[in-house]
Amino acid sequence: MTVTFHAASTRCETKVMLSAVMPKDMNSEMPNALPQNTHRRSMFGLLGMVVLVGMGEHMAERFLPLYLQELAQASTAILAIGLLAGMDDLLSALYSFPGGYLSDRLGTKRALLLFNVLSMLGYVTVITVHSWWAVLVGAALFISWSAISLPATMNLLAKVVPKNRRTMGVSVLALVRRFPKMFGPVAGGACIAVWGVEQGVRNAFVVALILAMVAAILQQQLITDNAKEIRKPEANPFRLWREMPQGLRNLLWSDVLVRFCERIPDAFIVIWATRHIAQPVSELAFGWLSAIENITAVLVYLPVAYMADHFGKKPFVLITFGFFSIFPLALLHSESLVPLTAAFVLRGLKEFGEPTRKALIMDLAPEGRKAAMFGLYYLIRDILVAFAAFGGALLWRISPELNLKAAFAFGVVGTLLFAWKGRGSVASSDITEQDMIGEPTGAGDD
Repeated sequence: MTVTFHAASTRCETKVMLSAVMPKDMNSEMPNALPQNTHRRSMFGLLGMVVLVGMGEHMAERFLPLYLQELAQASTAILAIGLLAGMDDLLSALYSFPGGYLSDRLGTKRALLLFNVLSMLGYVTVITVHSWWAVLVGAALFISWSAISLPATMNLLAKVVPKNRRTMGVSVLALVRRFPKMFGPVAGGACIAVWGVEQGVRNAFVVALILAMVAAILQQQLITDNAKEIRKPEANPFRLWREMPQGLRNLLWSDVLVRFCERIPDAFIVIWATRHIAQPVSELAFGWLSAIENITAVLVYLPVAYMADHFGKKPFVLITFGFFSIFPLALLHSESLVPLTAAFVLRGLKEFGEPTRKALIMDLAPEGRKAAMFGLYYLIRDILVAFAAFGGALLWRISPELNLKAAFAFGVVGTLLFAWKGRGSVASSDITEQDMIGEPTGAGDD
Protein backbone atom coordinates (compact mmCIF):
# COMPACT_ATOMS: atom_id res chain seq x y z
CA MET A 1 0.00 0.00 0.00
CA THR A 2 2.81 2.39 0.89
CA VAL A 3 4.66 1.79 -2.37
CA THR A 4 1.53 2.06 -4.51
CA PHE A 5 0.44 5.30 -2.91
CA HIS A 6 3.90 6.82 -3.21
CA ALA A 7 4.28 5.89 -6.87
CA ALA A 8 0.84 7.25 -7.74
CA SER A 9 1.33 10.52 -5.90
CA THR A 10 4.78 11.02 -7.40
CA ARG A 11 3.36 10.39 -10.88
CA CYS A 12 0.94 13.30 -10.42
CA GLU A 13 3.72 15.54 -9.12
CA THR A 14 5.94 14.49 -12.02
CA LYS A 15 3.31 15.56 -14.56
CA VAL A 16 3.27 19.01 -12.97
CA MET A 17 7.09 19.19 -13.00
CA LEU A 18 7.24 18.30 -16.69
CA SER A 19 5.66 21.64 -17.61
CA ALA A 20 8.62 23.39 -15.98
CA VAL A 21 11.09 21.34 -17.99
CA MET A 22 9.49 20.94 -21.42
CA PRO A 23 8.64 24.12 -23.37
CA LYS A 24 5.27 24.59 -25.02
CA ASP A 25 6.77 24.41 -28.49
CA MET A 26 9.95 22.43 -28.08
CA ASN A 27 10.32 21.59 -31.75
CA SER A 28 10.82 25.28 -32.49
CA GLU A 29 13.80 25.24 -30.11
CA MET A 30 15.09 21.86 -31.29
CA PRO A 31 14.24 21.71 -34.98
CA ASN A 32 15.90 18.32 -35.60
CA ALA A 33 14.33 16.78 -32.54
CA LEU A 34 11.75 14.04 -32.29
CA PRO A 35 8.10 15.13 -31.90
CA GLN A 36 7.29 17.00 -28.71
CA ASN A 37 4.98 14.31 -27.32
CA THR A 38 7.81 11.78 -27.75
CA HIS A 39 10.09 13.92 -25.59
CA ARG A 40 7.41 14.24 -22.93
CA ARG A 41 6.88 10.48 -22.91
CA SER A 42 10.63 9.88 -22.64
CA MET A 43 10.92 12.37 -19.77
CA PHE A 44 8.00 10.81 -17.93
CA GLY A 45 9.49 7.33 -18.49
CA LEU A 46 12.83 8.52 -17.12
CA LEU A 47 11.32 10.06 -13.98
CA GLY A 48 9.06 7.05 -13.42
CA MET A 49 12.04 4.72 -13.70
CA VAL A 50 14.01 6.79 -11.17
CA VAL A 51 11.15 6.64 -8.67
CA LEU A 52 10.40 2.93 -9.03
CA VAL A 53 13.98 1.62 -9.07
CA GLY A 54 15.03 4.11 -6.40
CA MET A 55 12.15 3.10 -4.15
CA GLY A 56 13.15 -0.56 -4.29
CA GLU A 57 16.83 0.28 -3.93
CA HIS A 58 16.40 2.36 -0.77
CA MET A 59 13.82 0.14 0.93
CA ALA A 60 16.03 -2.98 0.62
CA GLU A 61 19.67 -1.94 0.30
CA ARG A 62 19.62 0.32 3.38
CA PHE A 63 19.04 -2.67 5.69
CA LEU A 64 21.66 -5.02 4.25
CA PRO A 65 24.01 -4.62 7.27
CA LEU A 66 21.24 -5.89 9.57
CA TYR A 67 20.57 -8.77 7.18
CA LEU A 68 24.28 -9.73 7.15
CA GLN A 69 24.27 -9.84 10.95
CA GLU A 70 21.43 -12.35 10.78
CA LEU A 71 23.21 -14.57 8.22
CA ALA A 72 26.73 -14.71 9.61
CA GLN A 73 28.61 -14.97 12.88
CA ALA A 74 29.55 -11.66 14.49
CA SER A 75 33.16 -11.51 13.27
CA THR A 76 32.25 -12.61 9.74
CA ALA A 77 29.32 -10.18 9.65
CA ILE A 78 31.55 -7.23 10.55
CA LEU A 79 33.98 -8.16 7.77
CA ALA A 80 31.11 -8.58 5.29
CA ILE A 81 29.61 -5.22 6.25
CA GLY A 82 33.01 -3.59 5.74
CA LEU A 83 33.37 -5.24 2.35
CA LEU A 84 29.86 -4.08 1.43
CA ALA A 85 30.68 -0.46 2.30
CA GLY A 86 33.97 -0.65 0.39
CA MET A 87 32.24 -2.17 -2.63
CA ASP A 88 29.72 0.67 -2.66
CA ASP A 89 32.42 3.35 -2.85
CA LEU A 90 34.68 1.47 -5.26
CA LEU A 91 31.99 0.25 -7.66
CA SER A 92 30.31 3.65 -7.73
CA ALA A 93 33.57 5.00 -9.14
CA LEU A 94 34.41 2.09 -11.45
CA TYR A 95 30.90 1.64 -12.91
CA SER A 96 30.56 5.21 -14.15
CA PHE A 97 32.73 4.83 -17.24
CA PRO A 98 31.36 1.46 -18.51
CA GLY A 99 27.88 2.86 -17.88
CA GLY A 100 28.64 5.78 -20.18
CA TYR A 101 30.30 3.59 -22.81
CA LEU A 102 27.37 1.16 -22.95
CA SER A 103 24.95 4.05 -23.26
CA ASP A 104 26.87 5.42 -26.25
CA ARG A 105 27.18 1.96 -27.82
CA LEU A 106 23.72 0.51 -27.21
CA GLY A 107 21.63 3.66 -27.02
CA THR A 108 20.01 4.96 -23.85
CA LYS A 109 16.93 2.73 -24.00
CA ARG A 110 18.76 -0.59 -24.34
CA ALA A 111 21.49 0.44 -21.87
CA LEU A 112 18.94 1.28 -19.17
CA LEU A 113 17.21 -2.05 -19.77
CA LEU A 114 20.54 -3.86 -19.35
CA PHE A 115 21.25 -2.01 -16.09
CA ASN A 116 17.79 -2.89 -14.77
CA VAL A 117 18.23 -6.56 -15.67
CA LEU A 118 21.58 -6.64 -13.82
CA SER A 119 19.89 -5.17 -10.73
CA MET A 120 17.10 -7.73 -10.95
CA LEU A 121 19.65 -10.57 -11.12
CA GLY A 122 21.25 -9.18 -7.97
CA TYR A 123 17.88 -9.05 -6.20
CA VAL A 124 17.10 -12.65 -7.21
CA THR A 125 20.49 -13.77 -5.84
CA VAL A 126 19.82 -12.23 -2.43
CA ILE A 127 16.24 -13.57 -2.32
CA THR A 128 17.07 -17.16 -3.28
CA VAL A 129 20.52 -17.79 -1.74
CA HIS A 130 20.49 -17.23 2.03
CA SER A 131 24.20 -16.70 2.64
CA TRP A 132 26.38 -13.69 3.43
CA TRP A 133 28.59 -14.27 0.37
CA ALA A 134 25.48 -14.32 -1.87
CA VAL A 135 24.59 -10.88 -0.50
CA LEU A 136 27.98 -9.55 -1.62
CA VAL A 137 27.66 -11.21 -5.05
CA GLY A 138 24.16 -9.82 -5.52
CA ALA A 139 25.21 -6.41 -4.23
CA ALA A 140 27.89 -6.21 -6.93
CA LEU A 141 25.03 -6.22 -9.45
CA PHE A 142 22.63 -3.75 -7.82
CA ILE A 143 24.46 -1.68 -5.22
CA SER A 144 25.71 0.93 -7.69
CA TRP A 145 22.70 1.13 -10.00
CA SER A 146 22.62 4.91 -9.64
CA ALA A 147 26.29 5.19 -10.62
CA ILE A 148 26.16 2.93 -13.67
CA SER A 149 22.86 4.40 -14.93
CA LEU A 150 23.69 8.07 -14.29
CA PRO A 151 25.59 8.67 -17.58
CA ALA A 152 22.72 7.12 -19.59
CA THR A 153 20.18 9.10 -17.57
CA MET A 154 22.01 12.38 -18.14
CA ASN A 155 22.49 11.56 -21.82
CA LEU A 156 18.75 11.01 -22.24
CA LEU A 157 18.04 14.23 -20.38
CA ALA A 158 20.40 16.13 -22.69
CA LYS A 159 18.50 14.74 -25.70
CA VAL A 160 14.92 15.42 -24.58
CA VAL A 161 15.39 18.75 -22.78
CA PRO A 162 16.52 21.81 -24.80
CA LYS A 163 19.73 23.46 -23.66
CA ASN A 164 18.01 26.55 -22.29
CA ARG A 165 16.04 24.32 -19.86
CA ARG A 166 18.67 21.68 -19.17
CA THR A 167 19.52 22.84 -15.65
CA MET A 168 15.82 22.80 -14.77
CA GLY A 169 15.62 19.25 -16.15
CA VAL A 170 18.54 18.06 -14.01
CA SER A 171 17.02 19.81 -10.97
CA VAL A 172 13.66 18.11 -11.47
CA LEU A 173 15.47 14.78 -11.75
CA ALA A 174 17.39 15.48 -8.53
CA LEU A 175 14.17 16.51 -6.78
CA VAL A 176 12.36 13.36 -7.90
CA ARG A 177 15.27 11.23 -6.63
CA ARG A 178 14.63 12.62 -3.15
CA PHE A 179 11.21 10.95 -2.87
CA PRO A 180 12.44 7.33 -2.85
CA LYS A 181 15.28 8.36 -0.55
CA MET A 182 12.71 9.65 1.93
CA PHE A 183 10.02 6.96 1.63
CA GLY A 184 12.06 3.87 0.71
CA PRO A 185 13.64 3.32 4.15
CA VAL A 186 10.23 3.82 5.78
CA ALA A 187 8.73 1.04 3.62
CA GLY A 188 11.74 -1.19 4.28
CA GLY A 189 11.50 -0.57 8.02
CA ALA A 190 7.81 -1.49 7.89
CA CYS A 191 8.70 -4.83 6.25
CA ILE A 192 11.14 -5.56 9.09
CA ALA A 193 8.58 -4.52 11.73
CA VAL A 194 6.04 -6.98 10.30
CA TRP A 195 8.23 -9.98 9.36
CA GLY A 196 11.44 -9.53 11.35
CA VAL A 197 14.90 -8.70 10.01
CA GLU A 198 15.70 -11.78 7.93
CA GLN A 199 12.32 -12.36 6.28
CA GLY A 200 11.53 -8.64 6.20
CA VAL A 201 14.68 -7.77 4.22
CA ARG A 202 13.99 -10.62 1.77
CA ASN A 203 10.43 -9.39 1.29
CA ALA A 204 11.76 -5.88 0.73
CA PHE A 205 13.97 -7.30 -2.04
CA VAL A 206 10.93 -9.06 -3.53
CA VAL A 207 9.17 -5.67 -3.71
CA ALA A 208 12.34 -4.13 -5.16
CA LEU A 209 12.39 -6.85 -7.85
CA ILE A 210 8.75 -6.19 -8.77
CA LEU A 211 9.34 -2.42 -8.93
CA ALA A 212 12.42 -2.94 -11.15
CA MET A 213 10.32 -5.08 -13.52
CA VAL A 214 7.63 -2.40 -13.69
CA ALA A 215 10.32 0.25 -14.30
CA ALA A 216 11.81 -1.83 -17.13
CA ILE A 217 8.39 -2.14 -18.81
CA LEU A 218 7.72 1.58 -18.29
CA GLN A 219 11.02 2.71 -19.77
CA GLN A 220 10.71 0.41 -22.79
CA GLN A 221 7.19 1.67 -23.49
CA LEU A 222 7.83 5.38 -22.98
CA ILE A 223 11.50 6.13 -23.70
CA THR A 224 12.36 6.63 -27.38
CA ASP A 225 15.85 6.57 -28.88
CA ASN A 226 16.56 8.59 -32.01
CA ALA A 227 17.16 5.96 -34.72
CA LYS A 228 19.01 8.55 -36.84
CA GLU A 229 21.52 9.31 -34.11
CA ILE A 230 25.11 8.51 -35.04
CA ARG A 231 26.79 6.72 -32.14
CA LYS A 232 30.56 6.87 -31.70
CA PRO A 233 31.36 4.70 -28.66
CA GLU A 234 34.88 4.87 -27.30
CA ALA A 235 36.02 2.05 -24.98
CA ASN A 236 39.52 3.45 -24.32
CA PRO A 237 39.37 5.96 -21.42
CA PHE A 238 42.83 7.33 -22.26
CA ARG A 239 41.79 8.14 -25.82
CA LEU A 240 38.56 9.64 -24.49
CA TRP A 241 40.56 11.76 -22.07
CA ARG A 242 42.39 13.33 -25.02
CA GLU A 243 38.98 14.31 -26.44
CA MET A 244 37.84 15.96 -23.22
CA PRO A 245 37.58 19.74 -23.82
CA GLN A 246 39.82 21.93 -21.71
CA GLY A 247 36.78 23.60 -20.18
CA LEU A 248 35.54 20.27 -18.84
CA ARG A 249 39.00 19.43 -17.49
CA ASN A 250 39.09 22.72 -15.60
CA LEU A 251 35.70 21.96 -14.07
CA LEU A 252 36.87 18.42 -13.17
CA TRP A 253 40.02 19.51 -11.30
CA SER A 254 38.09 22.20 -9.41
CA ASP A 255 35.41 19.66 -8.55
CA VAL A 256 38.01 17.16 -7.26
CA LEU A 257 39.48 19.73 -4.88
CA VAL A 258 36.05 20.81 -3.65
CA ARG A 259 35.04 17.15 -3.09
CA PHE A 260 38.18 16.73 -0.98
CA CYS A 261 36.79 19.57 1.11
CA GLU A 262 33.52 17.64 1.47
CA ARG A 263 34.90 14.14 2.11
CA ILE A 264 37.76 14.92 4.52
CA PRO A 265 35.45 15.72 7.47
CA ASP A 266 32.33 13.87 6.22
CA ALA A 267 32.49 10.75 8.42
CA PHE A 268 33.44 12.77 11.52
CA ILE A 269 30.73 15.43 11.42
CA VAL A 270 28.43 13.36 13.66
CA ILE A 271 31.29 12.88 16.16
CA TRP A 272 32.05 16.59 16.14
CA ALA A 273 28.43 17.55 16.79
CA THR A 274 27.52 14.86 19.36
CA ARG A 275 30.83 14.36 21.22
CA HIS A 276 33.50 16.98 20.60
CA ILE A 277 32.01 20.48 20.89
CA ALA A 278 31.48 22.45 24.12
CA GLN A 279 27.72 21.79 24.16
CA PRO A 280 27.20 18.48 22.30
CA VAL A 281 23.79 17.76 20.79
CA SER A 282 21.88 14.49 21.08
CA GLU A 283 21.71 11.91 18.30
CA LEU A 284 18.04 12.84 17.80
CA ALA A 285 18.98 16.51 17.41
CA PHE A 286 21.64 15.51 14.90
CA GLY A 287 18.95 13.67 12.94
CA TRP A 288 16.92 16.86 12.80
CA LEU A 289 19.98 18.78 11.66
CA SER A 290 20.30 16.32 8.76
CA ALA A 291 16.61 16.84 7.98
CA ILE A 292 17.14 20.62 7.92
CA GLU A 293 20.01 20.09 5.47
CA ASN A 294 17.81 18.06 3.12
CA ILE A 295 14.87 20.47 3.33
CA THR A 296 17.19 23.36 2.46
CA ALA A 297 18.50 21.44 -0.55
CA VAL A 298 15.00 20.69 -1.83
CA LEU A 299 13.90 24.32 -1.47
CA VAL A 300 16.76 25.73 -3.59
CA TYR A 301 16.71 23.23 -6.49
CA LEU A 302 14.10 24.74 -8.80
CA PRO A 303 14.61 28.51 -8.17
CA VAL A 304 18.35 28.17 -8.79
CA ALA A 305 17.76 26.04 -11.89
CA TYR A 306 15.49 28.72 -13.35
CA MET A 307 18.08 31.44 -12.73
CA ALA A 308 20.97 29.32 -14.06
CA ASP A 309 19.11 28.60 -17.30
CA HIS A 310 18.44 32.32 -17.78
CA PHE A 311 21.59 34.01 -16.43
CA GLY A 312 24.39 31.49 -17.04
CA LYS A 313 25.71 28.42 -15.25
CA LYS A 314 29.19 29.39 -14.10
CA PRO A 315 28.18 31.87 -11.34
CA PHE A 316 25.93 29.30 -9.70
CA VAL A 317 28.55 26.54 -9.84
CA LEU A 318 31.04 29.00 -8.33
CA ILE A 319 28.62 29.90 -5.52
CA THR A 320 28.05 26.18 -4.86
CA PHE A 321 31.78 25.57 -4.53
CA GLY A 322 31.85 28.50 -2.11
CA PHE A 323 29.18 26.88 0.09
CA PHE A 324 31.14 23.61 0.06
CA SER A 325 34.24 25.52 1.21
CA ILE A 326 32.62 27.57 3.96
CA PHE A 327 30.85 24.66 5.70
CA PRO A 328 33.97 23.19 7.46
CA LEU A 329 34.86 26.68 8.71
CA ALA A 330 31.30 27.22 9.97
CA LEU A 331 31.40 23.81 11.67
CA LEU A 332 34.73 24.69 13.30
CA HIS A 333 33.07 27.65 15.05
CA SER A 334 29.83 25.83 15.97
CA GLU A 335 29.90 24.86 19.65
CA SER A 336 26.15 24.49 20.34
CA LEU A 337 22.83 23.70 18.65
CA VAL A 338 22.04 27.18 17.28
CA PRO A 339 25.26 27.71 15.29
CA LEU A 340 25.13 24.05 14.22
CA THR A 341 21.66 24.68 12.77
CA ALA A 342 23.02 27.59 10.74
CA ALA A 343 25.96 25.43 9.61
CA PHE A 344 23.64 22.65 8.40
CA VAL A 345 21.51 25.15 6.49
CA LEU A 346 24.78 26.17 4.84
CA ARG A 347 25.49 22.49 4.17
CA GLY A 348 22.10 22.14 2.47
CA LEU A 349 22.98 25.11 0.27
CA LYS A 350 25.87 23.09 -1.21
CA GLU A 351 23.16 21.63 -3.45
CA PHE A 352 22.63 25.20 -4.69
CA GLY A 353 24.24 24.57 -8.04
CA GLU A 354 24.80 20.81 -8.16
CA PRO A 355 22.23 20.25 -10.95
CA THR A 356 23.78 23.25 -12.71
CA ARG A 357 27.21 21.58 -12.53
CA LYS A 358 25.84 18.36 -14.07
CA ALA A 359 24.11 20.35 -16.80
CA LEU A 360 27.40 22.18 -17.46
CA ILE A 361 29.18 18.83 -17.88
CA MET A 362 26.63 17.83 -20.53
CA ASP A 363 26.99 21.21 -22.26
CA LEU A 364 30.77 20.92 -22.41
CA ALA A 365 30.89 17.24 -23.43
CA PRO A 366 31.18 16.78 -27.22
CA GLU A 367 28.17 15.52 -29.18
CA GLY A 368 28.11 11.75 -29.58
CA ARG A 369 30.30 11.35 -26.50
CA LYS A 370 28.14 12.86 -23.76
CA ALA A 371 27.36 9.67 -21.81
CA ALA A 372 30.92 8.28 -22.02
CA MET A 373 32.44 11.68 -21.17
CA PHE A 374 30.10 12.02 -18.18
CA GLY A 375 31.13 8.54 -17.04
CA LEU A 376 34.85 9.31 -17.46
CA TYR A 377 34.42 12.54 -15.48
CA TYR A 378 32.89 10.66 -12.55
CA LEU A 379 35.38 7.78 -12.81
CA ILE A 380 38.35 10.15 -12.42
CA ARG A 381 36.70 12.31 -9.78
CA ASP A 382 35.44 9.52 -7.54
CA ILE A 383 38.64 7.46 -7.65
CA LEU A 384 40.73 10.48 -6.63
CA VAL A 385 38.26 11.64 -3.99
CA ALA A 386 38.19 8.16 -2.41
CA PHE A 387 41.61 9.00 -0.92
CA ALA A 388 40.16 12.01 0.89
CA ALA A 389 38.34 9.84 3.44
CA PHE A 390 41.60 8.09 4.41
CA GLY A 391 43.39 11.43 4.64
CA GLY A 392 40.55 12.80 6.74
CA ALA A 393 41.00 9.98 9.27
CA LEU A 394 44.73 10.71 9.59
CA LEU A 395 44.08 14.42 10.05
CA TRP A 396 41.38 13.72 12.65
CA ARG A 397 43.84 11.60 14.66
CA ILE A 398 46.19 14.58 14.78
CA SER A 399 43.46 17.10 15.57
CA PRO A 400 39.73 17.47 14.70
CA GLU A 401 40.33 21.17 14.18
CA LEU A 402 43.13 20.43 11.72
CA ASN A 403 40.76 18.15 9.79
CA LEU A 404 38.25 20.98 9.33
CA LYS A 405 40.90 23.57 8.50
CA ALA A 406 42.46 21.32 5.85
CA ALA A 407 39.02 20.71 4.33
CA PHE A 408 38.44 24.47 4.19
CA ALA A 409 41.81 24.97 2.47
CA PHE A 410 41.02 22.40 -0.24
CA GLY A 411 37.65 24.05 -0.83
CA VAL A 412 39.14 27.53 -1.18
CA VAL A 413 41.76 26.32 -3.67
CA GLY A 414 39.13 24.48 -5.75
CA THR A 415 36.80 27.48 -5.75
CA LEU A 416 39.54 29.91 -6.73
CA LEU A 417 40.74 27.56 -9.47
CA PHE A 418 37.27 27.48 -11.00
CA ALA A 419 36.91 31.26 -10.63
CA TRP A 420 40.23 31.70 -12.47
CA LYS A 421 40.08 28.92 -15.06
CA GLY A 422 36.33 28.83 -15.56
CA ARG A 423 36.22 31.97 -17.66
CA GLY A 424 39.14 30.89 -19.83
CA SER A 425 37.77 27.39 -20.24
CA VAL A 426 34.78 28.69 -22.16
CA ALA A 427 36.98 30.35 -24.74
CA SER A 428 39.24 27.32 -25.09
CA SER A 429 36.43 24.79 -25.54
CA ASP A 430 34.13 24.18 -28.46
CA ILE A 431 31.23 25.71 -26.56
CA THR A 432 30.30 29.26 -27.34
CA GLU A 433 29.37 31.84 -24.73
CA GLN A 434 25.80 31.65 -26.05
CA ASP A 435 25.76 27.90 -25.31
CA MET A 436 27.09 28.51 -21.83
CA ILE A 437 24.24 30.80 -20.88
CA GLY A 438 21.75 28.24 -22.12
CA GLU A 439 20.36 29.89 -25.25
CA PRO A 440 19.17 27.52 -28.00
CA THR A 441 21.41 27.29 -31.05
CA GLY A 442 19.33 25.14 -33.34
CA ALA A 443 20.31 21.69 -34.50
CA GLY A 444 23.06 21.35 -31.96
CA ASP A 445 20.50 21.05 -29.18
CA ASP A 446 19.14 17.77 -30.50
